[in-house]
Parts: sequence; structure tokens; C-alpha cells
Amino acid sequence: MTTPLKYDPDLAIEQLSAVDAKLARLIQRVGPFAMPTREKMSPFQMLLHAIVYQQITTKAAASIHARLEALFPGRKPGPRRMQKLSDEALRTAGMSRGKQRAARDLADKALDGTVPTRRQLERMDDEAIIARLVQVRGIGPWSAEMMLIFQLGRPDVLPVTDLGVRKGFQLSHGGRELPEPKKLLRYGERWRPYRSVASWYLWQANYLP
Repeated sequence: MTTPLKYDPDLAIEQLSAVDAKLARLIQRVGPFAMPTREKMSPFQMLLHAIVYQQITTKAAASIHARLEALFPGRKPGPRRMQKLSDEALRTAGMSRGKQRAARDLADKALDGTVPTRRQLERMDDEAIIARLVQVRGIGPWSAEMMLIFQLGRPDVLPVTDLGVRKGFQLSHGGRELPEPKKLLRYGERWRPYRSVASWYLWQANYLP
């Protein structure tokens, strides 16, 4: 089961193109909006995925994540079973010491209610979700924003610290240097309420010939 988008991409593209000619040209070059949908996960599973994938290659992270999931035979990872895993088991799966601590803190905070349930997330606004999730060790604003965009399908998220988004803006809108996050945030006000879609197109700018 995949997470549905909370918006109409065609309407988003129409509105973005109307308010930003340079973004409109980028959209024409990239083509149809094709952000991959993700398997619907519990908040614990989403954040565990984020922790595993931080600061390593996608290929390495996928291998570690597969070995980690194998520690939960017959079901998806959950916080109570995570608490019962030994450090040795996590280390054998490829989790560094820092990621082990983050995963255990995540399990604790999923059980004590710091991490909202899926149903609670659906009722919360983006800022409230970020404020709750960054209380988990190893989860910063960027990780929370990625979850909002790719797992929760939120339409209006602009990850201004993301290098790919900043570089994509430089390529599509010009400038000798990467835009500072504050500048990108100000400029991106015109993209509301579809900043997630604008962000996806800025990412794609990095892969154009």
C-alpha cells in the first residue's frame, strides 16, 4: 500500500508555472511530475528508515535496511521488538554505534508518545510534526521534511537546507553561488501552497544534461 499525495500535481504545475517563469521553463525541460510514492509505513518505520539512510550511499543503506528488517521475521520493525534486540544484532546488521543509539531512542519515544501515531500525524500541521520528530535522537528538520514530502505526501514543504534543492535553484534561476537558505525561503513564498512540487523539480535540475 502506497501513500497517496494530498494534492493534484497537474494543478500544482499549472499554478507554479504561472507564478515563476524560470521554474516553468524547468518544468518543461524535466517533463511530467513523477515523484515516487513510498510504501505506507508506521511513523516508527519511517523514522527508522531515515536513520538507516543518513550519511551513507543509497546502496549501502538499502543493504543495511534489509538486514535490519530480517531481524523482525514475519513482520515489520516495531519499537518493542527493537528494544529487545541486542547491540550485537544491530551491529551485525551494519548499524553504527550512533545509529544504534538513535534507533533505541526512537523506540523509546515511539512508546512514550513523543512520536505521534499515523492517525495523529494525519491531523497535525507540518510545523507541529517537525517539532515532535526532531526530539528523536538523530532526526533533524531535514529528515522530518523528507518524511513530510515522501511518506506523508504533504504539498507545501520546502527543504531549504537541502544541497540538491539549493543547487537546482542555482541551475534553474541563475546565480554565482548557492542561494542561502533564508533567500531560498523568501523566494519560495511564491510557490505556496505547492513548494513540495517545486522542490521535486529543483532536485531534477541536477540531472538534466
